Amino acid sequence: MSPTKEAVFTQNSPAPLPQFSQAVKYNGMVYCSGNIGIDPATKELAQGGVQPETRVALKNLSAVLEAAGSRLENIVKVNVFLTTMDDFAPMNQVYDEFFGSIDPKPCRTCVAVYQLPFGAKMEIECTAFVEPASKL
Repeated sequence: MSPTKEAVFTQNSPAPLPQFSQAVKYNGMVYCSGNIGIDPATKELAQGGVQPETRVALKNLSAVLEAAGSRLENIVKVNVFLTTMDDFAPMNQVYDEFFGSIDPKPCRTCVAVYQLPFGAKMEIECTAFVEPASKL
């Protein structure tokens, strides 16, 4: 039997637009769509700049990963998109709140882009492995 793709959805992260899934599980991996700092309860972008946006986006990604049977510690690759590299250091401060104690750290790319949806200052996506099924 060949592996199948499975869409991941949780109400603990903003609902995706109709064009994509929050994440897709395939062959023991979970591929998370980009997440901007939208609060799932208010459906509003976090206020106060790149740090609050990063914090909310990472909480949202954590919720998606949990719904997929994974967690932040299982991330193998992260891609970060910033609208200005002036936000690199402040974004990293918040990133370290989530990944500072994880070893080994995930691979990461961070690039500056011209613009992001809804006026966001950052967007983050990741790939992680799903927790292996526990054996009795």
